[in-house]
Amino acid sequence: MERKQRGSDLRLGGVRVRTDAYTQYAVTYRSNGLKVSGIMNVPRGDGPFPALVLAHGYIDPDIYTTGRGMPREQDVLARNGYVVLHTDYRNHAGSDDDPDNDVNLRLGYTEDVINAVHALRSASRPNVDDGRIGLLGRSMGGGVVYNALVVAPGLVDAAAVYAPVSSRPEENIDRFQRSEGDPLVEEIEAAHGTPQENPEFWRQVSPVTYVDRVTEPLLIHHGTADDTCPLAWTRATVAAFEEAGKDVELRTYRGEGHTFGPRWADSMDVTMSFFDRHLR
Repeated sequence: MERKQRGSDLRLGGVRVRTDAYTQYAVTYRSNGLKVSGIMNVPRGDGPFPALVLAHGYIDPDIYTTGRGMPREQDVLARNGYVVLHTDYRNHAGSDDDPDNDVNLRLGYTEDVINAVHALRSASRPNVDDGRIGLLGRSMGGGVVYNALVVAPGLVDAAAVYAPVSSRPEENIDRFQRSEGDPLVEEIEAAHGTPQENPEFWRQVSPVTYVDRVTEPLLIHHGTADDTCPLAWTRATVAAFEEAGKDVELRTYRGEGHTFGPRWADSMDVTMSFFDRHLR
């Protein structure tokens, strides 16, 4: 929250895909000095179009490829008239490396999302309405969106997340890393202490601690059968937002798992209505 975020130098590379509705480009931008890769879908027409920055969920960086993570959303949003900038994050695909990112609880991903918005704005592209920008995150990317909302209130106009992780990092570490015997847990706790040894650090690194700072409306989708990110995590986060008097809406989907199947199209209709209401 104290660090000045610097996002700039958005560059369009080669065309990856052309459809009847949009063109997809490879892109890079600068995030606090690091080069970050990604893809950008630009609708056909003159625009200017509202824009959405997408924050993908966890995929092992060793197997991750550019633009991977939310292809369904990338397509639907662009077909509905949104410029879509999907960031790969640092340490992924063609991005620069940040060797301290994992020990620092991957907070660099939050910087990369915030700086993707700054890079969009500073590029002053005529087909992008840089006064109408939102965020969309899935799973781990939902946690990244939570972080961005508390670190940079007022940065965007609205945010939506799907099947998000916990807003308390220690719960994510316990479920996804400690339970798998990830040696990184020992490094994290050597650097920052355990939640029992250093509760103030863990309180300060949790976005739910700072929900009073949030200024944007937030839409959350979560399936009742999600066995990756428990619905209880989201209910606890929503309760904190509601207690702080924030504009938050939770949509639950009976029987849907973590990745969404039969109800995904319905959920995207809700998402499109939400963004149309706040970004158009």
